[in-house]
Amino acid sequence: MQQHPHLNPEEQRRHTSMLAVQVGLAANILLAVLKAVVGVVGQSPALLADGINSTSDVAYGVVVSIFVRLSGKPADREHPYGHDQLESIAAVVVGAFVVTTAIAIFWHSVDTAYELLTVRTDASGASLLALWIALFAVLLKGGLTLWTYGISRRTGNVAVLALAQDHRNDIFASSAAAIGIVFSRFGFPWVDPLAGAVVSLIILHTGVEILRSASDDLMDTLPGRELAQEIRTALHEVNGVEDIEEVHAHRFGPYLVVNLTIGVDGNLSVRAGDRIATQVEDILLARIEFLRRVYVHYHPVGGNDPQE
Repeated sequence: MQQHPHLNPEEQRRHTSMLAVQVGLAANILLAVLKAVVGVVGQSPALLADGINSTSDVAYGVVVSIFVRLSGKPADREHPYGHDQLESIAAVVVGAFVVTTAIAIFWHSVDTAYELLTVRTDASGASLLALWIALFAVLLKGGLTLWTYGISRRTGNVAVLALAQDHRNDIFASSAAAIGIVFSRFGFPWVDPLAGAVVSLIILHTGVEILRSASDDLMDTLPGRELAQEIRTALHEVNGVEDIEEVHAHRFGPYLVVNLTIGVDGNLSVRAGDRIATQVEDILLARIEFLRRVYVHYHPVGGNDPQE
């Protein structure tokens, strides 16, 4: 990943995420044109259908690039935590497109398979050029998948992760197209749509997973076990924390804001309780990556109530 010394870490992250989106968009434009043209000229319905899939990738790639760019806007009065959640919204857009594409491919594949199995057709077979284009798409998407997954791990950007998953789906789709082209050249055209139907189910599963993960971020689901355990382990070092009552985490793009309720000795002064809460904040911010803010509430545990 190319580093830009004049950019701070957050700007560097945004720049790298946009690079992944733009490279993916350029690749999808190239593949959409190649597959569509060669699919028609080379008499390959499989490659033409895959070209339609790449065209939809171009459409949502434009939308995602807009959302990722807007997510870099600084915080304002209406959005005190910034606009990072637009990354999760972009992931929802990707997931919705993936699910829609999977359903369309499945319906087309089943319809085509039925026609080939019940109606006598003159299948002359696809051209060799169509096969080479399909194999080129597999290789290109394979490289893009590895590269984009690496960027998603470094940046924690859920929109980039969704793009990486979609690149992986395109490997399956283009592989199915290549298999269909090979079998059509040997006189078995019905293999192509059946392979496409199987691949569409894999794509559908990925789309649902993308939607579920992005929706969890937007709905402020409770933190996973790993995060909750990491918080509890870190707070073992803080003297005065008697109990950890509640942990709520809110995600804003790659960043987390944690609301924490702890129990402290009821005999302590307010000043002492505040000192413990500050220590909790400092430790969590130092220990947990991408943790932006910590809000600590403390309740008395034990001690004597002077009003009793």
